[in-house]
Amino acid sequence: MITRIFGLSVAVTVLSLVVAFLYGGPTALALCAILGILEVSLSFDNAVINATVLQRMSEFWQRIFLTIGVVIAVFGMRLVFPLAIVWITAGLGPIEAFDLALNPPPGDAPYFPDGSPSYETLLTDAHPQIAAFGGMFLALLFLNFIFEEREITWLSWLEKPLARAGKLDMLSVVVAGIGLILTAEFLTKDEDRSTVLTAGLLGMIVYIAVDGLGSMFHTEELENAPSGPSGLVKATGKAAFFLFLYLEVLDASFSFDGVIGAFAITSDPIIIALGLGFIGAMFVRSITVYLVRQGTLSEYVYLEHGAHWAIGALAAILLVSIGVHVNELITGLVGVAFIGAAFISSILRNRKNEPDAVDESKEAAPVS
Repeated sequence: MITRIFGLSVAVTVLSLVVAFLYGGPTALALCAILGILEVSLSFDNAVINATVLQRMSEFWQRIFLTIGVVIAVFGMRLVFPLAIVWITAGLGPIEAFDLALNPPPGDAPYFPDGSPSYETLLTDAHPQIAAFGGMFLALLFLNFIFEEREITWLSWLEKPLARAGKLDMLSVVVAGIGLILTAEFLTKDEDRSTVLTAGLLGMIVYIAVDGLGSMFHTEELENAPSGPSGLVKATGKAAFFLFLYLEVLDASFSFDGVIGAFAITSDPIIIALGLGFIGAMFVRSITVYLVRQGTLSEYVYLEHGAHWAIGALAAILLVSIGVHVNELITGLVGVAFIGAAFISSILRNRKNEPDAVDESKEAAPVS
Protein backbone atom coordinates (compact mmCIF):
# COMPACT_ATOMS: atom_id res chain seq x y z
CA MET A 1 0.00 0.00 0.00
CA ILE A 2 2.67 2.52 1.04
CA THR A 3 4.91 1.62 -1.90
CA ARG A 4 2.04 1.99 -4.36
CA ILE A 5 0.94 5.35 -2.93
CA PHE A 6 4.36 6.95 -2.49
CA GLY A 7 6.24 5.16 -5.28
CA LEU A 8 5.40 7.75 -7.95
CA SER A 9 6.36 10.63 -5.65
CA VAL A 10 9.73 9.03 -4.90
CA ALA A 11 10.36 8.47 -8.62
CA VAL A 12 9.40 12.07 -9.45
CA THR A 13 11.65 13.31 -6.64
CA VAL A 14 14.66 11.39 -7.94
CA LEU A 15 14.00 12.60 -11.50
CA SER A 16 13.58 16.21 -10.32
CA LEU A 17 16.84 16.10 -8.37
CA VAL A 18 18.64 14.71 -11.42
CA VAL A 19 17.20 17.47 -13.63
CA ALA A 20 18.19 20.08 -11.03
CA PHE A 21 21.74 18.72 -10.96
CA LEU A 22 21.99 18.78 -14.77
CA TYR A 23 20.49 22.28 -14.81
CA GLY A 24 22.65 23.93 -12.17
CA GLY A 25 25.02 21.45 -10.60
CA PRO A 26 25.32 20.55 -6.90
CA THR A 27 24.02 23.96 -5.78
CA ALA A 28 20.78 23.57 -7.76
CA LEU A 29 20.45 20.01 -6.45
CA ALA A 30 20.69 21.18 -2.83
CA LEU A 31 18.27 24.08 -3.38
CA CYS A 32 15.75 21.79 -5.05
CA ALA A 33 15.87 19.35 -2.13
CA ILE A 34 15.47 22.15 0.42
CA LEU A 35 12.45 23.58 -1.43
CA GLY A 36 10.81 20.15 -1.58
CA ILE A 37 11.16 19.74 2.19
CA LEU A 38 9.89 23.30 2.70
CA GLU A 39 6.76 22.66 0.64
CA VAL A 40 5.89 19.41 2.40
CA SER A 41 6.34 20.99 5.84
CA LEU A 42 4.19 23.98 4.90
CA SER A 43 1.47 21.91 3.20
CA PHE A 44 0.85 18.96 5.50
CA ASP A 45 -2.26 20.68 6.85
CA ASN A 46 -3.26 21.22 3.22
CA ALA A 47 -3.10 17.45 2.68
CA VAL A 48 -5.33 16.80 5.70
CA ILE A 49 -7.94 19.28 4.47
CA ASN A 50 -7.71 17.86 0.95
CA ALA A 51 -8.40 14.41 2.38
CA THR A 52 -11.47 15.57 4.34
CA VAL A 53 -12.97 17.05 1.15
CA LEU A 54 -11.76 14.27 -1.16
CA GLN A 55 -13.46 11.51 0.82
CA ARG A 56 -16.79 13.24 0.12
CA MET A 57 -16.25 12.91 -3.64
CA SER A 58 -16.96 9.94 -5.91
CA GLU A 59 -14.06 7.77 -7.05
CA PHE A 60 -14.23 9.34 -10.53
CA TRP A 61 -13.80 12.86 -9.16
CA GLN A 62 -11.12 11.68 -6.76
CA ARG A 63 -9.14 10.48 -9.77
CA ILE A 64 -9.78 13.80 -11.54
CA PHE A 65 -8.35 15.72 -8.59
CA LEU A 66 -5.38 13.37 -8.22
CA THR A 67 -4.50 13.67 -11.92
CA ILE A 68 -5.69 16.92 -13.50
CA GLY A 69 -5.72 18.65 -10.12
CA VAL A 70 -2.10 17.72 -9.47
CA VAL A 71 -1.07 19.01 -12.91
CA ILE A 72 -2.75 22.32 -12.05
CA ALA A 73 -1.02 22.32 -8.65
CA VAL A 74 2.42 21.57 -10.10
CA PHE A 75 2.42 23.82 -13.15
CA GLY A 76 -0.38 26.26 -12.44
CA MET A 77 0.14 27.21 -8.82
CA ARG A 78 3.93 26.80 -8.56
CA LEU A 79 5.05 28.08 -11.98
CA VAL A 80 2.31 29.90 -13.91
CA PHE A 81 0.69 31.55 -10.89
CA PRO A 82 3.78 33.57 -9.83
CA LEU A 83 4.42 34.51 -13.47
CA ALA A 84 0.79 35.59 -13.88
CA ILE A 85 1.11 37.88 -10.87
CA VAL A 86 4.06 39.59 -12.56
CA TRP A 87 2.16 39.82 -15.87
CA ILE A 88 -0.78 41.52 -14.19
CA THR A 89 1.01 43.82 -11.75
CA ALA A 90 3.91 44.87 -13.99
CA GLY A 91 2.08 44.96 -17.31
CA LEU A 92 4.56 42.56 -18.90
CA GLY A 93 3.79 39.88 -21.45
CA PRO A 94 4.16 36.19 -20.55
CA ILE A 95 7.41 35.81 -22.48
CA GLU A 96 8.86 38.99 -20.99
CA ALA A 97 7.93 37.87 -17.46
CA PHE A 98 9.49 34.44 -17.97
CA ASP A 99 12.64 36.00 -19.43
CA LEU A 100 12.81 38.35 -16.46
CA ALA A 101 12.51 35.37 -14.10
CA LEU A 102 15.33 33.49 -15.82
CA ASN A 103 17.66 36.50 -15.95
CA PRO A 104 17.90 38.19 -12.53
CA PRO A 105 20.06 41.27 -11.91
CA PRO A 106 23.77 40.73 -11.17
CA GLY A 107 24.26 39.34 -7.68
CA ASP A 108 20.51 38.75 -7.36
CA ALA A 109 20.03 42.43 -6.56
CA PRO A 110 16.42 43.67 -6.26
CA TYR A 111 16.88 46.09 -9.19
CA PHE A 112 18.73 46.10 -12.49
CA PRO A 113 21.41 48.75 -13.13
CA ASP A 114 18.85 50.77 -15.12
CA GLY A 115 16.56 50.88 -12.06
CA SER A 116 13.94 48.41 -13.29
CA PRO A 117 12.73 45.89 -10.67
CA SER A 118 13.63 42.23 -10.73
CA TYR A 119 11.12 39.38 -11.00
CA GLU A 120 11.45 38.69 -7.28
CA THR A 121 10.83 42.35 -6.42
CA LEU A 122 7.72 42.50 -8.60
CA LEU A 123 6.33 39.35 -7.02
CA THR A 124 7.10 40.58 -3.51
CA ASP A 125 5.41 43.92 -4.26
CA ALA A 126 2.23 42.00 -5.09
CA HIS A 127 2.28 40.29 -1.69
CA PRO A 128 -0.35 42.50 0.04
CA GLN A 129 -3.20 41.73 -2.37
CA ILE A 130 -2.34 38.04 -2.69
CA ALA A 131 -2.00 37.65 1.09
CA ALA A 132 -5.33 39.44 1.58
CA PHE A 133 -7.11 37.15 -0.90
CA GLY A 134 -5.60 33.94 0.47
CA GLY A 135 -5.88 35.06 4.08
CA MET A 136 -9.60 35.82 3.83
CA PHE A 137 -10.35 32.60 1.93
CA LEU A 138 -8.59 30.53 4.59
CA ALA A 139 -10.06 32.60 7.41
CA LEU A 140 -13.62 31.78 6.31
CA LEU A 141 -12.71 28.11 5.97
CA PHE A 142 -11.41 28.12 9.55
CA LEU A 143 -14.26 30.19 10.99
CA ASN A 144 -16.99 28.09 9.39
CA PHE A 145 -15.40 25.03 10.96
CA ILE A 146 -15.06 26.33 14.53
CA PHE A 147 -18.50 28.01 14.55
CA GLU A 148 -20.24 24.73 13.69
CA GLU A 149 -21.45 22.35 16.40
CA ARG A 150 -19.73 18.95 16.27
CA GLU A 151 -20.16 15.71 18.13
CA ILE A 152 -16.40 15.42 18.63
CA THR A 153 -14.35 18.40 19.79
CA TRP A 154 -10.61 18.67 20.33
CA LEU A 155 -10.02 21.89 22.27
CA SER A 156 -13.42 21.51 23.94
CA TRP A 157 -12.94 24.40 26.36
CA LEU A 158 -12.71 26.71 23.34
CA GLU A 159 -14.51 24.91 20.52
CA LYS A 160 -17.79 24.36 22.38
CA PRO A 161 -18.33 28.05 23.30
CA LEU A 162 -17.39 29.07 19.76
CA ALA A 163 -19.87 26.55 18.34
CA ARG A 164 -22.62 28.00 20.54
CA ALA A 165 -21.72 31.49 19.32
CA GLY A 166 -21.89 30.16 15.76
CA LYS A 167 -25.67 29.79 16.06
CA LEU A 168 -25.74 33.46 15.07
CA ASP A 169 -26.19 33.40 11.28
CA MET A 170 -23.26 34.59 9.17
CA LEU A 171 -21.04 35.12 12.22
CA SER A 172 -18.03 33.82 10.30
CA VAL A 173 -18.54 36.48 7.61
CA VAL A 174 -18.89 39.19 10.26
CA VAL A 175 -15.69 38.13 12.07
CA ALA A 176 -13.76 37.79 8.79
CA GLY A 177 -14.96 41.19 7.60
CA ILE A 178 -13.87 42.82 10.86
CA GLY A 179 -10.48 41.14 10.51
CA LEU A 180 -10.11 42.50 6.98
CA ILE A 181 -11.00 46.04 8.06
CA LEU A 182 -8.54 45.94 10.96
CA THR A 183 -5.83 44.60 8.64
CA ALA A 184 -6.42 47.36 6.11
CA GLU A 185 -6.50 50.02 8.81
CA PHE A 186 -3.51 49.08 10.95
CA LEU A 187 -1.26 46.81 8.88
CA THR A 188 -1.51 48.22 5.37
CA LYS A 189 0.25 51.15 3.75
CA ASP A 190 -2.03 53.95 2.59
CA GLU A 191 -1.30 53.30 -1.08
CA ASP A 192 -2.17 49.59 -0.73
CA ARG A 193 -5.30 49.94 1.40
CA SER A 194 -7.92 49.88 -1.35
CA THR A 195 -6.13 47.02 -3.10
CA VAL A 196 -6.01 44.94 0.08
CA LEU A 197 -9.71 45.57 0.79
CA THR A 198 -10.69 44.62 -2.75
CA ALA A 199 -8.53 41.48 -2.75
CA GLY A 200 -9.82 40.43 0.67
CA LEU A 201 -13.44 40.88 -0.41
CA LEU A 202 -12.74 38.81 -3.52
CA GLY A 203 -11.31 36.06 -1.33
CA MET A 204 -14.48 36.06 0.77
CA ILE A 205 -16.73 36.09 -2.31
CA VAL A 206 -14.88 33.20 -3.95
CA TYR A 207 -15.09 31.10 -0.78
CA ILE A 208 -18.79 31.79 -0.23
CA ALA A 209 -19.63 31.13 -3.90
CA VAL A 210 -17.65 27.91 -4.36
CA ASP A 211 -18.50 26.45 -0.95
CA GLY A 212 -22.16 27.43 -1.25
CA LEU A 213 -22.61 25.99 -4.74
CA GLY A 214 -20.90 22.75 -3.76
CA SER A 215 -23.14 22.39 -0.69
CA MET A 216 -26.28 23.23 -2.67
CA PHE A 217 -25.71 20.64 -5.38
CA HIS A 218 -24.60 18.02 -2.84
CA THR A 219 -27.82 18.57 -0.88
CA GLU A 220 -29.85 18.06 -4.05
CA GLU A 221 -27.99 14.81 -4.71
CA LEU A 222 -28.65 13.57 -1.18
CA GLU A 223 -32.37 14.30 -1.59
CA ASN A 224 -32.50 12.41 -4.89
CA ALA A 225 -30.24 9.56 -3.77
CA PRO A 226 -31.60 6.03 -3.23
CA SER A 227 -32.71 5.17 0.28
CA GLY A 228 -29.86 4.34 2.62
CA PRO A 229 -27.40 6.05 4.96
CA SER A 230 -26.90 9.53 3.54
CA GLY A 231 -23.30 9.48 4.76
CA LEU A 232 -22.55 6.90 2.07
CA VAL A 233 -23.64 9.19 -0.76
CA LYS A 234 -20.58 10.62 -2.50
CA ALA A 235 -20.63 13.94 -4.32
CA THR A 236 -20.86 13.59 -8.09
CA GLY A 237 -21.64 15.84 -11.04
CA LYS A 238 -21.98 19.53 -10.26
CA ALA A 239 -21.43 19.07 -6.52
CA ALA A 240 -18.13 17.25 -7.12
CA PHE A 241 -17.10 19.82 -9.73
CA PHE A 242 -17.50 22.67 -7.26
CA LEU A 243 -15.66 20.67 -4.60
CA PHE A 244 -12.89 20.28 -7.17
CA LEU A 245 -12.81 24.06 -7.74
CA TYR A 246 -12.86 24.56 -3.98
CA LEU A 247 -9.79 22.34 -3.59
CA GLU A 248 -7.93 24.17 -6.36
CA VAL A 249 -8.57 27.60 -4.83
CA LEU A 250 -7.61 26.18 -1.46
CA ASP A 251 -4.34 24.89 -2.91
CA ALA A 252 -3.64 28.31 -4.42
CA SER A 253 -4.17 29.93 -1.02
CA PHE A 254 -1.82 27.45 0.62
CA SER A 255 0.82 27.57 -2.10
CA PHE A 256 1.43 31.32 -2.04
CA ASP A 257 3.31 31.31 1.26
CA GLY A 258 5.48 28.51 -0.10
CA VAL A 259 6.23 30.45 -3.30
CA ILE A 260 7.14 33.59 -1.37
CA GLY A 261 9.22 31.56 1.07
CA ALA A 262 11.05 29.97 -1.84
CA PHE A 263 12.42 33.37 -2.90
CA ALA A 264 14.30 33.54 0.38
CA ILE A 265 16.22 30.53 -0.97
CA THR A 266 16.38 31.11 -4.73
CA SER A 267 14.69 33.25 -7.39
CA ASP A 268 15.19 30.74 -10.20
CA PRO A 269 11.70 29.70 -11.42
CA ILE A 270 12.99 26.37 -12.74
CA ILE A 271 14.40 25.33 -9.35
CA ILE A 272 11.24 26.61 -7.63
CA ALA A 273 9.03 24.60 -10.00
CA LEU A 274 11.11 21.45 -9.47
CA GLY A 275 11.27 21.77 -5.69
CA LEU A 276 7.83 23.14 -4.84
CA GLY A 277 5.92 21.66 -7.73
CA PHE A 278 7.28 18.30 -8.71
CA ILE A 279 8.68 17.21 -5.33
CA GLY A 280 6.50 19.10 -2.85
CA ALA A 281 3.14 18.93 -4.63
CA MET A 282 3.57 15.26 -5.53
CA PHE A 283 4.29 14.30 -1.92
CA VAL A 284 1.30 16.34 -0.73
CA ARG A 285 -0.77 14.34 -3.26
CA SER A 286 0.60 11.06 -1.90
CA ILE A 287 -0.08 12.07 1.71
CA THR A 288 -3.64 13.01 0.71
CA VAL A 289 -4.19 9.62 -0.96
CA TYR A 290 -2.72 7.82 2.04
CA LEU A 291 -5.04 9.62 4.46
CA VAL A 292 -8.09 8.74 2.34
CA ARG A 293 -7.17 5.12 1.56
CA GLN A 294 -6.10 4.25 5.11
CA GLY A 295 -9.06 5.96 6.78
CA THR A 296 -6.58 7.89 8.90
CA LEU A 297 -8.99 10.75 9.58
CA SER A 298 -11.52 8.31 11.04
CA GLU A 299 -8.90 6.66 13.23
CA TYR A 300 -7.22 9.87 14.39
CA VAL A 301 -10.31 12.01 14.82
CA TYR A 302 -8.57 15.19 15.96
CA LEU A 303 -6.43 15.55 12.81
CA GLU A 304 -9.15 17.49 11.02
CA HIS A 305 -9.45 19.85 13.98
CA GLY A 306 -5.69 20.36 14.12
CA ALA A 307 -5.57 21.07 10.39
CA HIS A 308 -8.29 23.71 10.67
CA TRP A 309 -6.55 25.39 13.59
CA ALA A 310 -3.37 25.39 11.50
CA ILE A 311 -5.36 27.01 8.69
CA GLY A 312 -6.63 29.66 11.08
CA ALA A 313 -3.06 30.37 12.14
CA LEU A 314 -1.92 30.54 8.50
CA ALA A 315 -4.76 32.94 7.67
CA ALA A 316 -3.72 35.20 10.54
CA ILE A 317 -0.06 35.00 9.48
CA LEU A 318 -0.93 35.95 5.90
CA LEU A 319 -2.89 38.99 7.05
CA VAL A 320 -0.21 40.05 9.54
CA SER A 321 2.47 39.60 6.86
CA ILE A 322 0.90 42.43 4.87
CA GLY A 323 2.45 44.85 7.34
CA VAL A 324 5.04 42.78 9.23
CA HIS A 325 7.53 40.30 7.84
CA VAL A 326 6.93 36.80 9.20
CA ASN A 327 9.70 34.24 8.85
CA GLU A 328 8.66 31.27 6.71
CA LEU A 329 10.04 28.92 9.37
CA ILE A 330 7.38 30.16 11.77
CA THR A 331 4.65 29.48 9.21
CA GLY A 332 5.82 25.91 8.73
CA LEU A 333 6.37 25.16 12.41
CA VAL A 334 2.94 26.46 13.46
CA GLY A 335 1.21 24.10 11.06
CA VAL A 336 3.36 21.14 12.09
CA ALA A 337 2.77 21.95 15.77
CA PHE A 338 -1.04 21.91 15.43
CA ILE A 339 -1.05 18.73 13.34
CA GLY A 340 1.39 17.02 15.71
CA ALA A 341 -0.59 18.00 18.79
CA ALA A 342 -3.84 16.79 17.21
CA PHE A 343 -2.20 13.49 16.23
CA ILE A 344 -0.88 12.88 19.74
CA SER A 345 -4.27 13.80 21.23
CA SER A 346 -5.94 11.31 18.89
CA ILE A 347 -3.57 8.53 19.98
CA LEU A 348 -4.25 9.27 23.66
CA ARG A 349 -8.00 9.28 22.97
CA ASN A 350 -7.80 5.91 21.21
CA ARG A 351 -5.79 4.39 24.06
CA LYS A 352 -8.26 5.74 26.59
CA ASN A 353 -11.18 4.15 24.71
CA GLU A 354 -9.48 0.77 24.21
CA PRO A 355 -10.46 -0.64 27.65
CA ASP A 356 -14.11 0.26 26.97
CA ALA A 357 -14.00 -1.55 23.64
CA VAL A 358 -12.46 -4.64 25.31
CA ASP A 359 -15.11 -4.66 28.04
CA GLU A 360 -17.91 -4.43 25.47
CA SER A 361 -16.48 -7.34 23.49
CA LYS A 362 -16.31 -9.47 26.67
CA GLU A 363 -19.92 -8.67 27.53
CA ALA A 364 -21.03 -9.60 24.02
CA ALA A 365 -19.13 -12.92 24.03
CA PRO A 366 -21.37 -16.02 24.36
CA VAL A 367 -21.22 -17.95 27.60
CA SER A 368 -19.84 -21.46 27.07
